[in-house]
Amino acid sequence: MTDRLPDGYFDDVYADSADPWGMAERWYEQRKYSITMSMLPDQRYRHAFEPGCSIGMLTERLLERCDHVTSYDVAQAALDTTRGRLGDRGDLTLVRSSLDAAWPGEDVDLVLISEVAYYLSEATLRRVLDRECARLATGTTVVAAHWRHPVEDYPLTGDRANAVIGETADLTTMARYLDEDVVVEVFRKGATESVAVGTGVPGAVRRG
Repeated sequence: MTDRLPDGYFDDVYADSADPWGMAERWYEQRKYSITMSMLPDQRYRHAFEPGCSIGMLTERLLERCDHVTSYDVAQAALDTTRGRLGDRGDLTLVRSSLDAAWPGEDVDLVLISEVAYYLSEATLRRVLDRECARLATGTTVVAAHWRHPVEDYPLTGDRANAVIGETADLTTMARYLDEDVVVEVFRKGATESVAVGTGVPGAVRRG
């Protein structure tokens, strides 16, 4: 098995359609993005890293909550569409790259791995996570969101991709959403506390 699906696979997908997964049209996608964003434990983030931004639908939502967003995609067509939708702006960096490349700088405090980890083999995903998560600062939020239905071309299922991410050293589970279609999990690097405890809501009690 190869380390990951080749870049040409995605070039072909975008050659057939500007929005191959219907991200701008499907209620499923809009709902998933809303679930994902609502699960973020912090109101505001300094620098989000989003590998695999596609046409930038989730990117747009991240920009509402983050001072800066760095988004990768292996398909230039996807990056061009994102730039066309969102414009040239100082709080967004678009890079033609992939999840298994080096991640952005050490100021990243949110990593959103949405619908991309299953493009890598398990061994490659494990290697990338061990290498890059070790560089993340304590307190960084890591989110994993993946489609649960099988796709013949993909090296991993969405469930397995999330499981591999959850097995990464020093990542602590904060929240999990699961239905028949999608699994969304939120992790914190290092020790964690609930949103209510962390923001001083009266009556909130630390558990464990």
